Amino acid sequence: MFQHILVAIDGSKISDQALGAAIEEARVWKGSLHAIYVVETGLFSSLPMDSTWEIMYSMLEQEGNTALEAAREKAKKHGVRIETSIRQGHAGNEILKAAGEIGADLVVVGSHGKSEVDRLLLGSVSSFVVSNSPTTVMVVRPRK
Repeated sequence: MFQHILVAIDGSKISDQALGAAIEEARVWKGSLHAIYVVETGLFSSLPMDSTWEIMYSMLEQEGNTALEAAREKAKKHGVRIETSIRQGHAGNEILKAAGEIGADLVVVGSHGKSEVDRLLLGSVSSFVVSNSPTTVMVVRPRK
């Protein structure tokens, strides 16, 4: 049923659970799996473009590379091929843009980001994706 699956990850525990769900869907349906990490540049829009901005961006990009490497290892462990990418911009927009580019028929997201502060500052990325996606979205909630 799902042949092209996109999962959004941010290095949080809930995004790791979303990755697990996406891997399982890809395995069951023998579909392709794509993982995306978005460096949310909207956080920096009011900061002057100086070395502070570059340092913060570099740290977030490094965090993204680490999260994507962990995703590649987890997918490999489960026998699923995965393609990964880092983008920058508004997370919700970038997730939907990537979904369109790969022809995703399933987008998997965690129910929230790394912290409640992220949710207050950025709004809910998962809500944005659910509200604006033309395709099926799976929202993974935390396990209790």
